[in-house]
Amino acid sequence: MARLADQNAPVTVQIALSGDPKRRSNRSGHFNQESYVTPATLTLIQTPATRQTVDIPITVFATGRVWGDLLPSQHLEVTGRLAKPTPGELVAAILLVRGPPRVLTPPSGLQTAAGALRSGLRSAADVLPPDQRGLLPGLVVGDVSRMDPQVAADLREAGLSHLNAVSGANLAIVAGAALALSRLLGLSLPVRAVFAALAMLAFTVVARPSPSVLRALLMGLAAAVALGTGRSKDGLAALSATVLFLVLFSPDLARSYGFALSVVATAGILIFAPRWRDKLSGAEEEGEEKAENPSEAQNAEENGEGARNAEGMWDAERARDAEGVRDTEGVRDAERARDTERARDTERAQNAEGVRQGVAKSSRRLPRWMAEALAVPMAAQIAVTPVLVLMAGQLTPVAVAANLLVAPAVAPATLLGFGAALVAPLWPTGAQLLVVPAGYAVGWIITVARWAVTLPFATVPWPAGMPGLALLMLAVVVAVPILRRSTWRAMAATVAGAALVAVLLVRPIAGSWPPKGWLMVMCDVGQGDGLVLSAGPGRGVVVDTGPDPVAMDRCLRRVGVEDVPLLVLTHPHADHVDGLPGVLRNRRVGAVVVSPQRSDGGRASARITATLVHRRIPEWTAAPGTRWRFGPSELTVLAPDPALGGLNGQSEGSVLNNSSVVLHVRWRSGSALLSGDLETEAQDDLSRRLAVRADILKTPHHGSNRQSPAFLASLGARAALISVGADNDYGHPATSTLGLLRRLGLTVHRTDQSGDLAVVELEGKGMAVIPRGP
Repeated sequence: MARLADQNAPVTVQIALSGDPKRRSNRSGHFNQESYVTPATLTLIQTPATRQTVDIPITVFATGRVWGDLLPSQHLEVTGRLAKPTPGELVAAILLVRGPPRVLTPPSGLQTAAGALRSGLRSAADVLPPDQRGLLPGLVVGDVSRMDPQVAADLREAGLSHLNAVSGANLAIVAGAALALSRLLGLSLPVRAVFAALAMLAFTVVARPSPSVLRALLMGLAAAVALGTGRSKDGLAALSATVLFLVLFSPDLARSYGFALSVVATAGILIFAPRWRDKLSGAEEEGEEKAENPSEAQNAEENGEGARNAEGMWDAERARDAEGVRDTEGVRDAERARDTERARDTERAQNAEGVRQGVAKSSRRLPRWMAEALAVPMAAQIAVTPVLVLMAGQLTPVAVAANLLVAPAVAPATLLGFGAALVAPLWPTGAQLLVVPAGYAVGWIITVARWAVTLPFATVPWPAGMPGLALLMLAVVVAVPILRRSTWRAMAATVAGAALVAVLLVRPIAGSWPPKGWLMVMCDVGQGDGLVLSAGPGRGVVVDTGPDPVAMDRCLRRVGVEDVPLLVLTHPHADHVDGLPGVLRNRRVGAVVVSPQRSDGGRASARITATLVHRRIPEWTAAPGTRWRFGPSELTVLAPDPALGGLNGQSEGSVLNNSSVVLHVRWRSGSALLSGDLETEAQDDLSRRLAVRADILKTPHHGSNRQSPAFLASLGARAALISVGADNDYGHPATSTLGLLRRLGLTVHRTDQSGDLAVVELEGKGMAVIPRGP
């Protein structure tokens, strides 16, 4: 197998799927076929020279909608080419499939039932809004096939991404519901434990055995055994045994960040959360007081008995000496009265002090439920922080607050969603009735995530890898002594408060985005185009949407655009149109202008049309000379001319590039040319037909080497904006193009180096380009 993979050998093979095919996002390519990746076991391999039965894990990459309907355990025959696997992955090869698969066997009965439940939940969730219908299956059974990319990104940056990957919380909710039901049925303790174990096993099959689910399942089974046998439960011992067993059984988990995050989060909850809960609720202090005074009641009783004995002795002595001390009895009575009064004053003072101390202690304590609600996410977040630094190179300070806010919604959404999955195959209408209240719960989760990512420093950049981990350890070493002293804690709180005020108040005033007087913003959308033209307060004309809906939506959020009167899609390549859902997200779009020459757009054009028809958005084509006015921006269409037909070029996709909609934008202080992906042929044709002048050039085709020097020189532009992705595979922008632009006297601005680029109107006269920063 290694030799065939090294040779990229063409093969015909039989495979058994070991997981669900997952759709891959294609953010930078020009082709919009549905692409899938799935783990599989290679069972038979055929080449022109050999035929051999094997049992080898591989990773399969394939295209075609048929792959989305396949289930684990199915056997297929496919033709393709082998490739070397990624170093360190425990697979023998990568299989690049060509053509559709030939299905040899149906899925097993168990997988068929699990697939029916997952499919039923998806169908029932169709009554929900798009963002909720994607999150609910992900929250309940880990099915993220319809997850809104924007929701997934918000969850990730808010520290809530564990919600769309089934974990111990989901399993605990299902097991708890099974125990409660079995208790209502009057089952014995061992039978209840068996019932909970079966429920967890069934849930694992439906949710698929991901690393976090396997970890939670084995810990849950250990707890069920302890419950059924009446033995004490030791969470840390169960976690340790689970980790050892799983890593021995499946060694690749040792390299899984998902498994590591699940383990350390659980360990943090087991080790830190109980202590912090007791500290916050005051239970720890009460335990210490009881430990310090274990015989207080006994001492009080002994003292009382001694007092009674002393009283008796005093009475006897007084009786014997009554005759001799009658003359001094008045004096003794007066002294006794004074002593009694002093004792009462002392007792009142002690009681008052005790009340004051009790009030002070109670004012510092939290209710136990609130203390636990705070301690659990804090413990989990602190435990996973080192792993997140190694994995992603960032910190998420907002995660604790976000997890605290969404916690009340997780259990109802999980129980209602799982109930809907169970009911859906038998009673689809009933499943929809259960899904509706679950939608309110996931809607709250989405709202919290959307709010959290808008906060300043919701995510904090941090060095990745071992340097970041070392810096984090240094920060902990400095922070722990400070937080252990009350005086230093007060100083740290003061500094933190001042920093928060600076972030919330001073920074928005000093460095707001977009800058005052902005006319156009080129969004940093990676390898693609996405621009916004000012059309008045809260409004913007969007020209292309980039390849990523998340990046486009966030750019529009930063600019404050809530209404899009016009959207222009210059040509139907993925890096210009795949971000369309990001523009449509929670915004009104008045109309969409597309290129009249898009016969080669294929499925991309059809998908755009279907989306617009579904949302009842008009789709227009515009001839050269068409003009619109929106706020400070006047737009004029320059190309393409439908009467001239398409222009071929040298590269694949040149016909579509040369049919890009070209816009000339004029403002009071200057103008810009938005040239789409025009290549040399279309540039020369435009310069022959029209005398175009512009102050700012949106460099055609991301600065590729297909540029016409005569066309660029004729514009008289002073600045060139290039929308390009960092370290892209196309070599954009070309060194020759950068040199040509500089020789012509243009100042070059690039999104891969400067982030979003804003064109602003100067107070005196003219325009300037202001970068937001990468």
